[in-house]
Formats: sequence, structure tokens, C-alpha cells
Amino acid sequence: MKKVFAIIALMGVFTFGMTQSVFAQDEEEVAADTAALEQVDSANVAEEEPAAVEEAAEEEAPEAQVEEIGMYKQLKTKFIEGSAGWMFPVALALIIGLAFCIERIIYLALADVKTKSMLEDVEKALDSDNVEKAKDVCRNTRGPIASICYQGLMRLKDGADSVEKAVVAYGAVQASNLEKGCSWITLFIAMAPSLGFLGTVVGMVQAFDDIQAAGDISPTVVAGGMKVALITTIFGIVVALVLQLFYNYILAKIESITAQMEDSTISLLDIVAKYGAKKA
Repeated sequence: MKKVFAIIALMGVFTFGMTQSVFAQDEEEVAADTAALEQVDSANVAEEEPAAVEEAAEEEAPEAQVEEIGMYKQLKTKFIEGSAGWMFPVALALIIGLAFCIERIIYLALADVKTKSMLEDVEKALDSDNVEKAKDVCRNTRGPIASICYQGLMRLKDGADSVEKAVVAYGAVQASNLEKGCSWITLFIAMAPSLGFLGTVVGMVQAFDDIQAAGDISPTVVAGGMKVALITTIFGIVVALVLQLFYNYILAKIESITAQMEDSTISLLDIVAKYGAKKA
């Protein structure tokens, strides 16, 4: 959990800095656009150009503006238009959910090691009747599979049945450790679109309040509330999709490591049975 909180803190600081820069950039861009419009107006008053030239300029201006407006600018504009009160909870769900995803991915990456060479070293140590060396091999190898093998070797003197019981019991513990934190990821996957839909309902209520206040149902009256409603829904769904992709990757990784644990457990029991037959 400490790793998760550290990742959340780092992502939160980064997001806060990005948000501050977004609003600062917006103010600068508004001021720059205002100054540019004033210069264009003064130039149009001072000089009269032919109609053809004006039409060509009007056709080129939107294209130039589209090129200047990149994906980042569109994203931050929509984020601001979606109302900070509803967009920040969705962004917070994304940050915390990604923190849990990153922590699980790092943990699983460290847990996924090549155990074939480890089991070969364990088998060689037991063939030479050196149990302590076999334990050292497992102790010096990271990952849940090595820990399971070590717990089994700790009960080697008690017989194969005791080794099997220890391996099965400790294997269940390691399997639960692999899935630790996944329930929080599913929570934020469900929470993100729910927050978006909540913003949608509030935006619709705001739109109807505007209609009631204006006594008119024109599009300009309801545009503000409808925009908040639609943007929060879109961002909530996008956040859920992003977290779902990471979650599916994590589940696939857990299934792969679990399969390796089962295969390694069977191999270890075979090695222990061979060692027991040799000692008998």
C-alpha cells in the first residue's frame, strides 16, 4: 500500500502542475487571441482589400486554426468545459486507478522469473544430498514460486506428504498476494463511468433550470448544461476503458504466473519423491 500511495502522490503532483499550467496557458491564449483580433480589426480599418482576397483569407484562416489546435489543446479545452466540479473526480479516479495498476504491474513483473533453472539447481543439490544448498537456491531467487519451493524444502525431513501440504497451503497464500489490490482497480473501473453519468444527470438538471429561468427552449439556453452532461459522460467512459485495459493485462499476467506456480509445484514434488526414494 505504501508503494500505491507514493505513486498516487507523484501522479497527483504531476496532475496539479499540469492543471495549473492549463489554466495559465488558457489566460495567455485568450489575451493573445484578443490582441491578434484587435490588430486584425485595425488593419482592416486602415486598408481596404479586394473581396476575393478577403474570401481567400477567410478560407485559409480556419485551416490554419485547425492545424494549431492539437489533441492536447482540445483535450484540456473539453476538460475545462466539462466543469471542474465533475471532471476532477473522474480524473482522480483515473489517477488512483492507474496507481494501483502500475503497482500491480511492477509486482507481477518482479514475480515472473524463470524457474526452470532454479528447479534444476534444486534437483542437483538434492542429488548430492545437500538440502541446505537447495534451500539457499530458493532463498536467493525472488518471486512467489521460489518462496513456495523454500517452504516445501523446509519440511523435507517430515516426508513427501508434509511437503505437499506445505506447498499447497503456501501456494494459496502467494496466489492471494498476486491478486492484492485488484478489487480497488475494479472499484475505480465502475466508479469512473458512474461519476460521468452523475455529471450527466446534474448537467441535464442545469439545462432544465436554464430553460425555466429563461422561459425559452432555444438551443443557446440549454447548450451549457448539455455540454457538461455529455463531456462528463465521455471522460468517465474513457477512464473506465483505460483502466479496463490495464486490468485485463494484470489478470492475464496473474493467470500466467499461477500456471507457472502449479507446474513448478508438480516438478518440486517429483524431485522430492525422487529424493525420498533415494534416501529409502
